[in-house]
Amino acid sequence: MRLLEVQDLVVYYGHINALKGISLSLSEGHFVTLIGANGAGKTTLLNTITGGVQATSGSVLFREEPILNERSDLIVRKGIAHVPEGRKVFPELTVEENLRVGAYSIPQKKKVAELLALNFDLFPRLAERRRQEGGTLSGGEQQMLAIARALMSDPEVLLLDEPSLGLAPLLVEKIFEFIVQVNKLGKSILLVEQNANLALHVASYGYVLETGRVVKEGPAADLLRDDAVRKAYLGIA
Repeated sequence: MRLLEVQDLVVYYGHINALKGISLSLSEGHFVTLIGANGAGKTTLLNTITGGVQATSGSVLFREEPILNERSDLIVRKGIAHVPEGRKVFPELTVEENLRVGAYSIPQKKKVAELLALNFDLFPRLAERRRQEGGTLSGGEQQMLAIARALMSDPEVLLLDEPSLGLAPLLVEKIFEFIVQVNKLGKSILLVEQNANLALHVASYGYVLETGRVVKEGPAADLLRDDAVRKAYLGIA
């Protein structure tokens, strides 16, 4: 079943046409990635889906219900969580407090406790540092915290924006192991990632964006073999 469907989405920043009629879909339990150069519109697309940017036209459907231009907090309550570029943890709050902020939309204390336990299970490093302030964590730990905080809303869909940004290669591998685990838990994932090679190896389907348009799409394995994709995004002639 298609959980998330974007149709002919158009977004302007002033006179700049950032998204020029983008269409894509994400099915239940699937792992989809968006690749493209800086400025292609990938972050704008995620921000528009989650209500941070207003669209000019088009539609975004979640479980066949229109959500375009709704408030971000209402979109979270419907079941879509967003891990923004740059992590954006609350530096003066502890790890556990950061996680509890992520569960603001869940009134049941028992459910929040279950989600905390689940995330500490998934990210043992965070369990070790649950009383530590978020701002004192390493970059990799802050990325784990940002993902776990999003999962605290118990979403059906997780949007991830550049989770590898600024991390050492070994930490990138670790973060992606966690993302794959999250997908195996049944969460549908839409990933924006600068490391196109890694993204296409973990995702099942991919879209290639160029200057606000989808120029190519297909199974991730096919995109990995595509000569144009290999040359433009994988550094392989």
